[in-house]
Amino acid sequence: MAEPLLEIEDLSVTFRTPGGEITPVPGVSLHVNPGERVALVGESGCGKSVTALSVTALPPTDRAHRTGHIRFAGRDLLGDANALREARRGGIAYVFQDPMASLNPVLRIRDQIAEALPPMPRAARRERILSLLTDVGLPDPARAADSYPCGLSGGQCQRVMLAMALAAEPRLLIADEPTTALDVTTQRRILGVMDELAAKRNMAVLLITHNLGIVANYMQRLYVMYAGRIVESGPVRDVLSAPRHPYTQGLLAAVPSLRLDKPRLQDIPGTVPPPGRFPPGCAFAPRCPRATPACSEAVPPLVTEGPRAVRCINLPQ
Repeated sequence: MAEPLLEIEDLSVTFRTPGGEITPVPGVSLHVNPGERVALVGESGCGKSVTALSVTALPPTDRAHRTGHIRFAGRDLLGDANALREARRGGIAYVFQDPMASLNPVLRIRDQIAEALPPMPRAARRERILSLLTDVGLPDPARAADSYPCGLSGGQCQRVMLAMALAAEPRLLIADEPTTALDVTTQRRILGVMDELAAKRNMAVLLITHNLGIVANYMQRLYVMYAGRIVESGPVRDVLSAPRHPYTQGLLAAVPSLRLDKPRLQDIPGTVPPPGRFPPGCAFAPRCPRATPACSEAVPPLVTEGPRAVRCINLPQ
């Protein structure tokens, strides 16, 4: 088996605050293989974005205390400063949720994409910018290149962000809720473009989302995260067709459906506990319909069976 492109092992992320230390990610492990599309799924507050930002120590995780291991292409990003710099320069690229917050409103699109390109003659740089904007599906790349962000729609700005991410030819694209602020039609277009480009470039994708419909259509493998830990993982088709952890089951039950034979839409009672207030043992126990007193005694181990893994001591037999 090929070595993982990205390997996160027992990562813990702790912030120092005026009220004391908080650890939103107390221990997460996951991996992404070369060219693979992997999803990290969970409600807001589960630690997904902190995990993603920690890979290359982007703010605010640059001020956090990180322990464990983060390896990219076999090199330790926590202990090797040169490896971290190289990963930031092009090995790993990010696309974030709100493109209007990421783009500079007073610079033209061409100038912002140029910042991600290596030095080259002016004519070649212009050609490269137009090629990138064409690759991400903008219908009039020349007009988009000469525009300011305010002259483009939200979907067009997200395509610009994708073009900027691709400018350095990354081996891994981390997309953090890249379509949340977009309408359903634009979401599908953006994800379709991302999927096509990943296949064309043999680029791995780590998609952070709470939308299981996106996961079902575009991802190959998924990790379900709760309170900073992975509670279930495996191939997308296997996990979504037969979820084992009660949290995964709850997420699926909350997905709207047009099918008349599907049971009534359900929700998961309660909310994700804030960092620093995680309950003892299994953090999901206060919201879990299968919880027993034993669930609060210790954090359940992650038990692996073939390509799947689950963290629960009360699995149905």
